[in-house]
Amino acid sequence: MPTLDFRGKQFIYSHHLTVPFRTLEVDTAKSLQNTHFEGGGVNQSSLEDNLIIHGDNLHALKALLPKYAGKIKCVYIDPPYNTGNEGWVYNDNVNSPLMQRWLAGNSPIDVEDLERHDKWLCMMWPRLHLLHELLSEDGVIFISADDNEQHRLRALMDEIFGEEHFVANLIWRKKAGGGQDTEYYAREHEYVLCYRKSSAYAMQFRTAPRTEAEFPKVKNGRRCKFLKLEKWGSNAYREDRPTMFYPVKNPDGDDFFPKAPDGRDGNWRTRPTALDEAHIHWEKRKGRWTPYEVIYFDEVKGKGKVVKERTIYYDVATTTNATNELKAIFGKKVFDTAKPVELIKRFVALSTGPDAIVLDAFAGSGTTAHAVLALNREDGGNRKFILIECEDYADSITAERVRRVSNGVDIARDEALRRGLGGAFTYCELGEPIDEEGMLSGETLPSYETLANYIAYVATGSALDVVSLREDFFFGETEAIRFYLIYEPNLEFLESDAAALDGKRAARIAARCKTTGKKAFVYAAHKFVSQKDLTPMGITFCQLPYGIHQIEGVS
Repeated sequence: MPTLDFRGKQFIYSHHLTVPFRTLEVDTAKSLQNTHFEGGGVNQSSLEDNLIIHGDNLHALKALLPKYAGKIKCVYIDPPYNTGNEGWVYNDNVNSPLMQRWLAGNSPIDVEDLERHDKWLCMMWPRLHLLHELLSEDGVIFISADDNEQHRLRALMDEIFGEEHFVANLIWRKKAGGGQDTEYYAREHEYVLCYRKSSAYAMQFRTAPRTEAEFPKVKNGRRCKFLKLEKWGSNAYREDRPTMFYPVKNPDGDDFFPKAPDGRDGNWRTRPTALDEAHIHWEKRKGRWTPYEVIYFDEVKGKGKVVKERTIYYDVATTTNATNELKAIFGKKVFDTAKPVELIKRFVALSTGPDAIVLDAFAGSGTTAHAVLALNREDGGNRKFILIECEDYADSITAERVRRVSNGVDIARDEALRRGLGGAFTYCELGEPIDEEGMLSGETLPSYETLANYIAYVATGSALDVVSLREDFFFGETEAIRFYLIYEPNLEFLESDAAALDGKRAARIAARCKTTGKKAFVYAAHKFVSQKDLTPMGITFCQLPYGIHQIEGVS
């Protein structure tokens, strides 16, 4: 498959692997605990709740991996369009002197920067890799773009996600008219590229009720419609589906074979041999019989019909709707490039069930969270959102919008928005990297949950379904391994005998492993039992912080 080459690619090719794992530090004062609404949230800010993260999205995405790798059902991102007028800065700390010298010469990026496309691709490459890892196997990603980078973005996505996982290039009519600054054609539209993680993805098509008007025929005293049994359109030839080429008896008693529209041997759309006389209708045209399947209204009226999604969003919502939505919340214009709620709601509804996690790594004004809460309110779902925003307005606009739509907006005309959509979120800042030196000195000791998630992710390459501190410091398991972390985030504990794996605890762990038929990996600062004695017990000791590594044969 052809690949896209760009300046700096050799330096950022594996950059996402070198980005350190950081902690997420909860800011309770900026979080929202909303217990007024049923299912609204928890009483205390938690990383289990909806999240709004302030910080560089490259580092924030890496910080999410230990807990959320393979768990995100839907990603929507609206990255910089790279118009040359946005003044965005590419400042990823890529450890290459050549790369650093190149970047030092031109920042922020503007229309005069002839290498702005290379820098945009360098910025997107590692983030797309991390988003790919965060997506569940049945997950999907939607990415907004315009004519500046859409064609390069698609080549990038083909390389990272796989050309075979391309779903659609959606066209969204963002406004009516192109504006006075548009040359030649009026550019009314943008694009939304859609890719799936794997073939496990399935779109949640809408259904619409059947109406009598769709069944204009009458047969046997019942309203019905006819569908031609001979295949038309694609795959209409005998060689396409040989097993669907066979004769049936026409009203004259003769063998009747299906024909394609051009007269060649064809095939059947469905198996007419499975239909009784009431469900086959014959008509003679130009001396040739034509069979139809009979669909009766009274047999299908309660089933509804599948409404296939269009690739052109001509009448969903526009940027004017987005501006008015923000004015209804804040009383004034506070953001220039927001997306409308209905557009993002459509993507979330198409790709998620009621308990899915939705991630937006370029959160902007917070439309994605608004859309998730609105959809939950409509269908009773319990979807969760994770927003990442690097700019200083992460609190004053992104999070503030979610606070207001959750609690209710007095000035809003919409009744649901005026009453409030419910929901809660935990506001986080990026903390220090999880590193050996910081743990040894006690300067950067992560929380128990953070370190446990990190250990499990590094050991297995995926996030555990459940991580919680239980008996004997057990915190989670896979099909073959039980994980133990003897740890508290303070030096006094870590230097005490209580932080060691001793004989009594080892015996209890071994007994539990024997019951479950699993091996144990125990992470602790030190031990009072030799590995020679632990091995027959099915226990592997891993000393903190050096023993955190991938377990061979586990992925």
